[in-house]
Amino acid sequence: MKETIAVLGANGVYARHLIPRLVAAGHDVRAVVRRPEAAHAARAAGAIIKVADIFDVASMKSAFEGCEVAINLATTLPGPSGRGDFAANDKLRVEGVPNFVEACRKANVRKIIQQSIGWVAASGSDEWTGEDHVYRPAGDTISNKAIAAALTMEEIIKSSALDWIILRGGLFYGPGTGFDEGWVARAAAGKLRLPGDGTEYVSLVHIADMAAATVAAVKKWPSRCVFTICDDEPVQWRDLFGFVCASIGADAPQAGGPPGFPSFRLKNARAREALGWQPIYKNYREGLAR
Repeated sequence: MKETIAVLGANGVYARHLIPRLVAAGHDVRAVVRRPEAAHAARAAGAIIKVADIFDVASMKSAFEGCEVAINLATTLPGPSGRGDFAANDKLRVEGVPNFVEACRKANVRKIIQQSIGWVAASGSDEWTGEDHVYRPAGDTISNKAIAAALTMEEIIKSSALDWIILRGGLFYGPGTGFDEGWVARAAAGKLRLPGDGTEYVSLVHIADMAAATVAAVKKWPSRCVFTICDDEPVQWRDLFGFVCASIGADAPQAGGPPGFPSFRLKNARAREALGWQPIYKNYREGLAR
């Protein structure tokens, strides 16, 4: 069914992969951005550009009016490029998402999709977890604050009167994310370091698979559900970075890098069943093939 869909945060890498797929599926897409001068990819993909800010309800209401679906991809997580800030991203989730919900309500948008992060279901160990598991951060670390902010964001969405879906992505990689390119560059320079001793797990998702799952969610619309979107094979950092180094003939990575987020080994079974989706890149070896 053809729908008019607003994508908030449409200048980000997730949106750059999503918008062409939504257009190809027959939807009318509004790319909602703060900086229209940077919206080249959205324009090229066939989206209509609207200007709004997540901290300005009136601007979002205007951008969303006439839409059946609004998708919130607005984030400012730090990435390999150095842009982004965890504290600003926490504020965006805790203070900005209520504005997003209110703007949708005022614009009579019926359905919303909220991007979230797989870390909220981390086990902190080698145990597999699904959407019903909740990681309760203890301590005042940057990663724990980010997880707590994401959990708050999810509760805001769930408690709204709107018809919602939450998509929790694994760690993004693939074109435009900067992660795999950064890993290869550091490996070539002999500077790729394992987080801690490298034994913790990371659940990855290729950015193309994240976009495809979002299109599937729009089509199937399993109302008021949370889905983990990740590949089929969570991997220990030592195996992931070992593969990166081996693939370019570099020396094996050394331990001792800064720890990241808690170990998360996630299941994607619910998304496979409810969305009729499966990852194109089922594991890191396929996704990182060069």
